[in-house]
Amino acid sequence: MEVNLDELRKGFDQNGYIIDQEKITAVYLSLCLDKPLIVCGPQGTGKTTLAAVLSRILNARLIRLQCHEGLDESKVLYDWNIQRQLIMIHLSSQGDFPERQLFSLENLLQRPLLQAILSKEKVVLLIDEIDRAEPDFEAFLLELLSDFQITLPEIGTIAALNKPVVIITDNGDRELSEALLRRCVFLYLGFPDIEQEAVIVRTNVSQILEDLSEEIAMAAVKTGNEHCLNSALDWAAVLFLLDEGRYQKEFWEKTMKLLDKKRNRGCG
Repeated sequence: MEVNLDELRKGFDQNGYIIDQEKITAVYLSLCLDKPLIVCGPQGTGKTTLAAVLSRILNARLIRLQCHEGLDESKVLYDWNIQRQLIMIHLSSQGDFPERQLFSLENLLQRPLLQAILSKEKVVLLIDEIDRAEPDFEAFLLELLSDFQITLPEIGTIAALNKPVVIITDNGDRELSEALLRRCVFLYLGFPDIEQEAVIVRTNVSQILEDLSEEIAMAAVKTGNEHCLNSALDWAAVLFLLDEGRYQKEFWEKTMKLLDKKRNRGCG
């Protein structure tokens, strides 16, 4: 896909997504080489958001496949519209429809992967949290990622009308196969430091005063492993709504607990 590096950088800036030059270069190379981009890192570092922002930059439709255990073709590729087929069988018995039309694209329920292949418009295909699916699912993806085509037993091979931009996110819960990694450009997203956190808060919560964003960032980093970028942004909004203009240890501890998802679920 033809893309300009400077325009890509401006696009991330305009969408309020803070990203450094090294990471933009990885995104740029994946687009130029028509290779999927694997975005690896802990939960809460902006992996999924990167795909959403990139779809806006490219003016492309975002199609998301959320991975989990037990994925099969009926969930990710296609299933047959049985009700429509039964109607056609009934009509064909009266001579109104040829039986061969039963197994055609019109009778398919398109799941995310097939939607991406058949789309006439530009598409960003997000395969989210691939490490939650079984390793066998990766082998299933290889034809799509190598040749941007899918083979359906009843219909044959279908090549992509427009090659989708593929973003794969990985939380690192298990090792990915070498066959998959060879086909992709790699990008790692970690948690931001205090300075980066302040910029992110200042960019996304515009009402927050300059000095307060620094204090929020410093306090968020102090929370350690429980810190999540999305929670920090929610927290900044909470501080603004409650009209708390200064960083006070007792206050931020109380408000951060309100947004502590693990604690509120009784898991910590």
